[in-house]
Amino acid sequence: MKRGNKELLVVGDRVLVKPEQQERMTKVGLYLPANVIEKEEVQGGRVIAIGPGQPLPPPNDEQEPWKEGYRNPRFLPMQVSVGDHALFFRKAAIEITFEDERYLVVPHGAILVVVRNEDRGGVPDELPEDL
Repeated sequence: MKRGNKELLVVGDRVLVKPEQQERMTKVGLYLPANVIEKEEVQGGRVIAIGPGQPLPPPNDEQEPWKEGYRNPRFLPMQVSVGDHALFFRKAAIEITFEDERYLVVPHGAILVVVRNEDRGGVPDELPEDL
């Protein structure tokens, strides 16, 4: 994600989320204090950027480390995509500020569910052949 001349890169199997504003008022009109909102176990937000995925070891059939391309990094892709709405465990998220904006860095394993628009396609059923 680029802002001006700075770029924020997400590494590994982590996801950068723009948290949704939590309701400070209940449906009946009662205002909730901040500590009540912070005690919620699940939070949601829009996925802004994702890392490359879980790193994979080199294949067993490559026994010649001097060959070109032996150490090319390989990653297990993640199920989330940029633009998805994710619900995740609040305690697993780490809050950061980048260019005066608040974001959460969430491990892929802490994401419970993802809401995706139907026109963007679904999660693939099989791994790509080039892994």
